[in-house]
Amino acid sequence: MLHFQLSPFTELRTPRLLLRRITLADAPTVLFLRSDPATMRYLDREPAASLADAETFVGLVDAGLSENRGITWALARLGEEEQMIGTCGLWRLDAEHHRGEIGYTLHPAAWGQGLMSEALAAVCRYGFEQLRLHSIEGNVNPQNEASIKLLERQGFVREAYFRENYHFRGQFIDSAIYSLLAPRDAT
Repeated sequence: MLHFQLSPFTELRTPRLLLRRITLADAPTVLFLRSDPATMRYLDREPAASLADAETFVGLVDAGLSENRGITWALARLGEEEQMIGTCGLWRLDAEHHRGEIGYTLHPAAWGQGLMSEALAAVCRYGFEQLRLHSIEGNVNPQNEASIKLLERQGFVREAYFRENYHFRGQFIDSAIYSLLAPRDAT
């Protein structure tokens, strides 16, 4: 069984991004990301309604980190490190089965620039090399073609398609499950 130790927090860098710890100063951007209709379109959860909601989210991220249950990074462009443009993280860490789930959001102004591909690659590398995960899962609304293409470009493979397994706002929604296995030399 794995034993996760997420503290001290590890910053990650890509050619264009710093992946840093989320702070309360990021709460206004968190509020935007978690309430913007374009960003929330396929996330199938209620949008944040206030700055207090965003601050609560930051607190949940901190608790997950301190309890070794998950790690979420704020994405910021190099040279603009204080301005968060998205998030990417590993959560639902399963020590017994060496598995975790990836989640991510990106400001619409940064869509289509390959930034999330960079972040996702760095986070997966961290998951495999530092956390020693064997697999990383992505749970996607099957209508979210952009997210599916992102995962597939990173090498994720669809493992399952669950019909009407998620109930949200009075309707049942399908889920597609994608998975990436650790490179053979990483575990």
